[in-house]
Amino acid sequence: MLEPTSFKAIQNKIDEFIKNQGGYWPPLSMLSAVFEEIGELAREINNLEGFKPKKTSEKKHNLGEEMGDILFALICLANYYNIDLNEKINQSIEKYQKRDTNRFI
Repeated sequence: MLEPTSFKAIQNKIDEFIKNQGGYWPPLSMLSAVFEEIGELAREINNLEGFKPKKTSEKKHNLGEEMGDILFALICLANYYNIDLNEKINQSIEKYQKRDTNRFI
C-alpha cells in the first residue's frame, strides 16, 4: 500500500508548478475557477444519474477528474493565502467528530 501524500507535499508541488507558469491568478479569478470546476462536477453527476445526457462525442463519466480539478483550484487559493491544509482538514475532522458523533444515530 502506498503512503498517502500529505496536503503539504501537494501544496508545495502545486505552488512550484504555478510559480513556473507565471504565478497565481487574482483571488476572485481563482474562486471563479473553483465554481467552474464545481459546475463541471455537477454536470457529470447530472449525466451519471440520467438527468442530462451528454453528446455522443463527449467523454463518459469523469467524476474523479472533476474532483481533482476542484481540489487543485482550492489548493491554489489556500497557497495564495498561506493556509496549511493539513492543519485545517484535521480541525474540520475534529469539529465534525465532536458535533456529529451521535447526530445521525
